Amino acid sequence: MKTHLRIGAAGVLAVAVLGIHTTAADKKEPDKAALERTREQVQMLDDLYKTAVVSVTAHYGDKQAAKPAIFVANDVFAAMKKKGYHTARLVDATGDPKSDANIAKTEFEKKAIQAIKGGKSTYEEVGEADGKPVLRTATIVPAVMKACAKCHGVKENDLLGAIVYELPIK
Repeated sequence: MKTHLRIGAAGVLAVAVLGIHTTAADKKEPDKAALERTREQVQMLDDLYKTAVVSVTAHYGDKQAAKPAIFVANDVFAAMKKKGYHTARLVDATGDPKSDANIAKTEFEKKAIQAIKGGKSTYEEVGEADGKPVLRTATIVPAVMKACAKCHGVKENDLLGAIVYELPIK
C-alpha cells in the first residue's frame, strides 16, 4: 500500500513539474524576425493613416468642418478591427479630449501617453491577446497643420495624442 502511495505521489509531482515547465515554455518571447516584421507593419500603417488624415484635411479642409478628417481614420480603424487585421485608436494627451472615446483606458495606453508627454515619439510593449503574442505601439499625433491647431485650440506642432496600435506577431 505504501509503495502505491509513493508511486502515486511521484506521479502527481511529475505531472505538476511538467505542467509548470509547459506553462513556462508557453510564455516564451516571440520570434525576433516576426517581431521586427510587425514593427515594420506598424510603421507602414502609421504612415498610411497619418498621410490620409493630412491629405483629406489639406484638400477638403474648408468642406469638412462638420466632420473632421480623423473621422475617416476612425472608419478605417473600425474596418480593420472588424476584419481581424489589427486594432488602432486615437488616445488623447491634452487632458481635454474632443471625445470621451479618446480617453486612455488600458494600462498600456496610460503608460504610452505618459511616455509621449515625456518626449518619446513612440512607445511599445510586447504582450498577449487571446493567448497569442501581440505588439502594442503608440505613436505621437501632433497638430501638424494650422487647421489641426485651430480646431483643437492649440499651437501648430503641439501634442494632441497618440494612435495606439495592437497587431498580432506572426
